[in-house]
Amino acid sequence: MKSILLIGLGRFGKHIAMHLNQLGHQVMAVDHEEERIEAVLPFVTNAQIGDSTNAYFLESLGISNYDVCIVAIGNDFQSSLETTSLLKELGGKMVVSRAARDVQAKFLLRNGADEVVYPEKQLAKWTAIRYSADHILDYIELDEDHAMFEVSVPEAWAGRTIGQIDIRKKFSINIMGIKKSGKLELSISPDTVLEAEDTMLVLGRNKNLQKCFRI
Repeated sequence: MKSILLIGLGRFGKHIAMHLNQLGHQVMAVDHEEERIEAVLPFVTNAQIGDSTNAYFLESLGISNYDVCIVAIGNDFQSSLETTSLLKELGGKMVVSRAARDVQAKFLLRNGADEVVYPEKQLAKWTAIRYSADHILDYIELDEDHAMFEVSVPEAWAGRTIGQIDIRKKFSINIMGIKKSGKLELSISPDTVLEAEDTMLVLGRNKNLQKCFRI
């Protein structure tokens, strides 16, 4: 369990609060609008109305006590930048800030952010990949070069074992798990037989995945 400071409670921030609650973390939520604070109260440990660009207000929260500080402000980049900088100055151990564009990310990283997230950009890429190919069911980008896909078992592979297909040798791709009737099986081996109705979790370089599965 971690102690997390979440600043900015728009739609993105609210969803973060909800998921952190499901994961069992302690969350202090901050926003300048009372209505937003009230909306997340069921999902957070504590909440305060305040201006995150005010150094005295942030200092009163005891920034160094939080494991992670998340700046989820989306409609005011100046406030996001000032908040990010203040959090680091006040002892923030890990500051994660939201960006909409690459230029914003550069400024945030130069002014205190340890990491930057692009919710719109990342969702746009996921949507493009997911819905441009019928056999791609999910997608997780691990870094610029690697990703994990959930893909349908190709027709030519049905009824064959993982060892017979030898995807690792041919394409440098690893099959991490098999989903059967919606249930994930991670205990797989070269003798595991792939069925037509199964889906696979595959991990590898983007270029290898694209070549293998014609993405």
